[in-house]
Order: sequence, then structure tokens, then C-alpha cells
Amino acid sequence: MENILKVDKIEKYYGNRSSLTKAINNISFEVDRGEFVAIMGSSGSGKTTLLNVISTIDKVTSGHIFVGGEDITKLKGNALNKFRREELGFIFQDFNLLDTLTAYENIALSLSIQNMKAKEIEEKIKKVAGQLGIKDVLEKYPYQMSGGQKQRVASARAIITNPKLVLADEPTGALDSKSARMLLERFNELNETIKATILMVTHDAFTASYATRVIFIKDGKIFNEIHRGDATRKEFFDSIIDVVTLLGGDLNDAL
Repeated sequence: MENILKVDKIEKYYGNRSSLTKAINNISFEVDRGEFVAIMGSSGSGKTTLLNVISTIDKVTSGHIFVGGEDITKLKGNALNKFRREELGFIFQDFNLLDTLTAYENIALSLSIQNMKAKEIEEKIKKVAGQLGIKDVLEKYPYQMSGGQKQRVASARAIITNPKLVLADEPTGALDSKSARMLLERFNELNETIKATILMVTHDAFTASYATRVIFIKDGKIFNEIHRGDATRKEFFDSIIDVVTLLGGDLNDAL
């Protein structure tokens, strides 16, 4: 299996000597190509900080993060911008679509930056729109779309450049249950059909049950890890709830 992400003994501190907080405490794990991995943990567990350092929004205090074999903790300037533009895809809870652009234009933006020809951009967008079921909203503006449609447009934007790694931050957090289920089923399809490698942070056990592996974070450390294997999604959901109970957190935060 090709290794896409390797997190190697990373630590992250905030504050100063008089008031120091360790948000990440010596975390290591790997993600192979085509995996769909969820990261779960209660508020303040370090899961969002972990996503931020992997996405290069923030920097580690110590340790290394490799994406496609490249140590991204050493990237700076244009090399860092190029990595973000070409190797990572981002899916945010609040969509982050540009209100003045249509769905088509929002998706096309990252390809236009790469100076891709208009005909090639059109072909790519038609393909990904078909995969995510959004062909009928391509000419609409964000205000004309439902939350589920906006999140699928955001997902299309994230995968259109064929990034090595797609990072999703609470992607179903702003969606109703029907839209959330539809989005997660699309994630599964992308994971299975184009081998998209997805790393998703969520507090929701139902959302996490669509992944193939769940890593649980507590107090900045990896608390547990479970694989779906041949289990049904319902069986995997039950296993996730078992671990959440062991975490000692409020179950209402995980359901």
C-alpha cells in the first residue's frame, strides 16, 4: 500500500513558559492511499489542532508530517503555497464558497489558478459534478442552493485537483440528517471509485461510522483506534459508541 500521510511524533504547544498548554502530545500514525479515516474526540481533545497542523494552517512544535513522502513541516513560501494548492483538498463545515461565483466557478477556481485550459476544466467539472450529483446546480449561486448542495459543491472543489489527501473538518456539522447521509454516501463512493484518501475530523459517531478506520484522541494523545473491516456500518457504529463511552465524554457530544 502507498503511504500518503505519515504523522511522526508530533507535539504542539500553545502559550508561554508561565502558561503552557500541550495540545498534541507525541502523536504518530499513518494513512495509506485510498483510506477513509475519521478522527474523533471531545471538545479540547486536540483533534482540530491535529487537522490544522496536517493542513499547514498551523505549525508543529516538534516532530514531522509527511505527505506523499515529503516533509511538509519544512515547507515555506512558494513551495508551501504550491503544496496547499496541488496536494491538499479542504472541505470545511461552513462550506467557504465565494458568494459572487456560481457553483461551476467556485469549483473551477483552483484549476484556473493552475492555468488549465477552459475545455479541460469543463471536462473535469462535468465528471466530478456527475460523481457528486450536482450537475443541476452548476449555474446557481451559493444563496440559491441548499446546505447539502453547497457542501457537495465544496467537496467537488476539494477533489477536482486530484489531491493526495482530502481533509474534512466537521463536514456534516451544518447539514440536516438527510443531507448529511447523502454527503457521506458520496464520500464513500469517491473513496471506493477514485480511491480518494480522506481524513475527516468529527465529533459525531454516525458520521464516523462511514469511515474505514477511526482514531480517537483524548488529552492530545491517541486513546484508541478501531478498523471497520468486514463489519456492517451499524456494527461499526456500535463499536464507535463503545469507545466513546470509554473515553468518558458526554455521549450527547458524540451522537
